[in-house]
Amino acid sequence: MEPKRIREGYLVKKGSMFNTWKPMWVVLLEDGIEFYKKKSDNSPKGMIPLKGSTLTSPCQDFGKRMFVFKITTTKQQDHFFQAAFLEERDAWVRDIKKAIKCIEGGQKFARKSTRRSIRLPETIDLGALYLSMKDTEKGIKELNLEKDKKIFNHCFTGNCVIDWLVSNQSVRNRQEGLMIASSLLNEGYLQPAGDMSKSAVDGTAEHPFLDNPDAFYYFPDSGFFCEENSSDDDVILKEEFRGVIIKQGCLLKQGEDPLGAIHLRGCVVTSVESNSDGRKSEEENLFEIITADEVHYFLQAATPKERTEWIKAIQVASRTGK
Repeated sequence: MEPKRIREGYLVKKGSMFNTWKPMWVVLLEDGIEFYKKKSDNSPKGMIPLKGSTLTSPCQDFGKRMFVFKITTTKQQDHFFQAAFLEERDAWVRDIKKAIKCIEGGQKFARKSTRRSIRLPETIDLGALYLSMKDTEKGIKELNLEKDKKIFNHCFTGNCVIDWLVSNQSVRNRQEGLMIASSLLNEGYLQPAGDMSKSAVDGTAEHPFLDNPDAFYYFPDSGFFCEENSSDDDVILKEEFRGVIIKQGCLLKQGEDPLGAIHLRGCVVTSVESNSDGRKSEEENLFEIITADEVHYFLQAATPKERTEWIKAIQVASRTGK
């Protein structure tokens, strides 16, 4: 039986011999990580065994590259990966850490099959419940919440989720609501936002979901973003169809090239810092586009928030555009 695929997607990987960063299609399995030059390739370019490996995040080995994490194998081989933004990196890190922990404990990775482990009743349809929660009239209301000088847009609190489950008669009491909410979180129907909820997901508590007014969560396709967090802002844009203008504006581009176009289908985009010492400069808010032909373009936005918006828009275009 082949190992189950846990997560897959494009990341930028550092070369093992040279200081080159190239986009790779990365697949997280229960026992290792495979990386391919292209998503359509049948055989991987390499494989990283997870047994006995350690993960470092955030990895500060490369001052100008943001959202990097490092995997060190038992043979002391370092593998560096870069995500496009904070939430993407954290999602990979959470799943890799859990996969390593499951290997050490001789357990199967259970994120996608939590029903039996938490005694979830067979009558509960998490997919249908998720759709009810998202109902614009009778579902959970998405709010803009502020905490630690950050504004979390399109999200809601943990106790609001439990309140809704109880008032909607989906559960008999708050304890049962906590079990159902934890299942929704484990299955990916809910996502953690903010330090408190993320720490609970990474912890060892019986229920990773918190019935707490200070724990924030959001629907994965809701348009959630956090602002006032410098370059760690995250904006998730709704997918647009090919031919529609997704985003437009002014950017500064590195190089002397004449006016032209950057082909975005299959590209990878990441944030880049101009200084490793944290000082401000005229070159802040940089981001890098690596095309499918491995041509590197460096562009500059006006603000950290605008940079993140461009990154998310370009990611949409890489899946649907030319």
